[in-house]
Amino acid sequence: MISPEVVIVFVSLFIVFIGLGFYGKYWRRGDLNHVHEWSLGGRRLGTTLVFFLIGADLYTAYSFVAIPSGVFAKGALYFFAIPYVMLTFAVALVAMPRLWTLSRQKGYITASDFVKDRFGSKTLAIMIAVTGIIAELPYIALQIVGMQAVLTVMLAGYANAQMVTEISLLIAFIILAAFTYSSGLRGATLTAIFKDVLVWITVIVVIIAVPITIGGFGNAFKAANASYISLPENLVPAYATLILGSALALYLYPHAITGVLSSESAQKLRTSTALLPLYGVGLAILALMGILVYAVPGAMHFLAGFPESSRGILVVPSLILYSLPGWFSGIALLGIFVGGLVPAAIMAMAQANLLTRNIIKEIKPNLSNSSEIRITKLSSTVFKFVALGFVFSVPATYAISLQLLGGILIVQILPAVFLGLYIKVLKKTPLIIGLVVGISSGIIMMEMANNFGQLTSSLFKTTFGPIYIAVIALGINLVISFVGSAILQKNTPKENQ
Repeated sequence: MISPEVVIVFVSLFIVFIGLGFYGKYWRRGDLNHVHEWSLGGRRLGTTLVFFLIGADLYTAYSFVAIPSGVFAKGALYFFAIPYVMLTFAVALVAMPRLWTLSRQKGYITASDFVKDRFGSKTLAIMIAVTGIIAELPYIALQIVGMQAVLTVMLAGYANAQMVTEISLLIAFIILAAFTYSSGLRGATLTAIFKDVLVWITVIVVIIAVPITIGGFGNAFKAANASYISLPENLVPAYATLILGSALALYLYPHAITGVLSSESAQKLRTSTALLPLYGVGLAILALMGILVYAVPGAMHFLAGFPESSRGILVVPSLILYSLPGWFSGIALLGIFVGGLVPAAIMAMAQANLLTRNIIKEIKPNLSNSSEIRITKLSSTVFKFVALGFVFSVPATYAISLQLLGGILIVQILPAVFLGLYIKVLKKTPLIIGLVVGISSGIIMMEMANNFGQLTSSLFKTTFGPIYIAVIALGINLVISFVGSAILQKNTPKENQ
């Protein structure tokens, strides 16, 4: 059973976290009855704050458990996460400052705001909003899965552990909903800094202390299955396309765009984005934890007590608990736990903005500002608890499966959002058709890849080898969008172009 000092440190730091969340209402005061103040922090976050906010936004509790879990269970294929995060910041440096500039000039809060204005299409904007809301839900659910992993390790051996876990998560989300409702993105920003500090301390200590404890990395690699450490040749196409598809998708998620648009200036956004690859270093260390755990007997013995399918998400929490002092384990486990709460808050806020601004306001265009912010705050709360209810009602593997599908869906908005920033020839009708076909083909290929059963793989077998379905579906989408736009451009009289 877990030592009392772990619990004491965990709970004490969580109280600090709560205090920061509620204090956000008074930090950098603004009228939180305006959407841009509540959900974008008044667009006044500087380089350091945006760095921590987006870092907390993109490197989540699920990141903390998913990548090491994949390396532990499947091996080298999951090292794709390291080059993909490096590439995604290059994508962000090209697209995000441009989107920020237009958003500041024209008052955009969401990507759908931009799309509606750029292409003059309510239909396309609503479709993109719906896609973002749907893709975001399993992402929130996966933060809860990461939080569950922490509580599972902490409560192992206690009676009624599952009930205590669910009650703990419910309490945590009630607190999260309360301070998000009152503080908006300001509360999320302060808690993001707190969370990131804990995570960085954890990553640095683990990568130094654990190898010393086990006698070096060599012992860990010897203990791990050798086939996990090198990438089989037949998986090279999968590895390459997972990098590409994931890099293109990450900044299309609504919560990433919310973090971007909170920046004070385009230059500060560029600077913070240029610094974000530091988190890629941290992610590389996290991936190594999937191998280090093999050389920690206590952790391996603990994992052996769980079904093979659920061991992966417990790798990092168990590694921490069985290789570090109890007081430090409390710090590290709390870092992972709030690493789920912070992004969940921002994700739900981003969903709420899409729902209110790009769906409800299209149905009720005369919606007052006071009604808009009230609905946004309430729907943000609802989205949090919908995700929590989903995790409570279905096995964690279903949440993970739907996240695979979520990534395939969200990348289909790339032609309208990213390419729409720079390419003038794109037309709304081909973009609508391309989005529908891209999503439909992605779902069909996902079902075929999994033999119309439970979704466990996002790779589609081709003559070139397995390829990430998101890349194939996006390719189809792009062909339709560009060819259709070219045909319309050709058939449009020059005086109307």
